[in-house]
Amino acid sequence: MEEVIVPNNQPLNAEEPELYEHHRITVDKGQEMMRMDKYLQMRIEGVSRTKIQAAAKAGCILVNEKAAKSNYKIKPLDVISVLLPTPPHELELIPEDIPFKIVYEDDDVLVVDKQAGLVVHPGYGNFTGTLLNGLVFYFQGKKGKNGEPVTPYLVHRIDKDTSGLLLIAKNEESQIVLAKQFFEHTIERKYNALVWGDFDEDQGTIDGNLARSQKDRRVMAVYDDPEVGKHAVTHWSVIERFGYITLVECVLETGRTHQIRAHMKHIGHPLFNDAMYGGDQILKGTTFSKYKQFVTNCFELLQRQALHAQILGFEHPSTGKHLHFESPIPDDMSAVLDKWRRYTAASKELED
Repeated sequence: MEEVIVPNNQPLNAEEPELYEHHRITVDKGQEMMRMDKYLQMRIEGVSRTKIQAAAKAGCILVNEKAAKSNYKIKPLDVISVLLPTPPHELELIPEDIPFKIVYEDDDVLVVDKQAGLVVHPGYGNFTGTLLNGLVFYFQGKKGKNGEPVTPYLVHRIDKDTSGLLLIAKNEESQIVLAKQFFEHTIERKYNALVWGDFDEDQGTIDGNLARSQKDRRVMAVYDDPEVGKHAVTHWSVIERFGYITLVECVLETGRTHQIRAHMKHIGHPLFNDAMYGGDQILKGTTFSKYKQFVTNCFELLQRQALHAQILGFEHPSTGKHLHFESPIPDDMSAVLDKWRRYTAASKELED
C-alpha cells in the first residue's frame, strides 16, 4: 500500500516547519517478513539504521499503535508510525566565535541562556552569526561519551528577539529522546511576557489554531477552522499589573512558531514593543505628551518584544532525572518593569 508521509508532523496545508517528522507507513500486502530497522532504512530517505534503532529505543516507533523494538519482524499491513527529529539546516555550518551563556552541560545536553538578538539557527537572511554557528565553534575538538565528535542538535527554538533558556542535545540519541518529550508536550516551559492592557481575570487559556496570516505571511494568525493551521494552547496568569500594561506568565502546552505573540495579539494584548504584532505603538494610556515620552523611553530601553523564556524543565535523556532551570529577567526587560513600577506608584500618589 502507498506510504503516507506528513512532513514535520504538520497539516498538509501548513507552511511553517517544525523540528520533527512524522512518518506513517502501511506495509504492503506482499511484503516479506523483515527486521523493522532494515525495512525503515529502505523506506525513509536519508535516515541511518543507527538513528532508527535509537528512535525505537526511545519509544518513537509504534507498530499498530504499540511501541516496537528495532528487531521486530514487520508483517503485511502493519501500520508503522515513526517520530524523528530533523535538523533545521541543510547548509554546512561555519564555526564562528559567538558568545553565549551556558547554564548547564553534561555529556548529553547543553542548556543555554540565549541573549535577545541572537538567531538560533541559519535560515533565509541569516546564514551565519547564529547560535548554532557558535555551538559548532564551541564544540570543535571535543569528543562525546563514545569518542565521537560532538555535534549540536536542536530540539526546540525561540525567536531571535526572545531571550531565555534553550535546550541543545549533544548527540543524536539524546535528541531523539528529548524530541519525544517536546512532541508529547511533557517539557516544562514558562515565559514572562509584558503585554498591553489589563485583564479582568487573573488567569486564562488561549486555544486557537495557528497558521500564516493571509494578510502578512511574516506573522502567524489564529484560525477558528480546525482544518487550518496547527493546534496551539497557551495558559496565562497575571504576575503584576501596571494599569496600561501587565506582566504575565505564559505556560506553553504546545510549542508553535510565534505562539505567545500571536495568541496575545488575538485576545487584544500584544506584547510590549512587538513591532511584528503591533505592540510597538501606544495602545493603552493617556494622551498626555509626558506619557507618550515615557512609553517612547521604555521602547528605547527594550528594543524588542518583551518576552523571556524563564523556566525550562525536562527529563534527562540518559538518567531520567528531572532537571529544572530558571533564568532571571534580563536587564533590558527589568529596567522597563522598574520604570513602570515607578510610574504606577507616582500615578497612585497623584490620585490619592
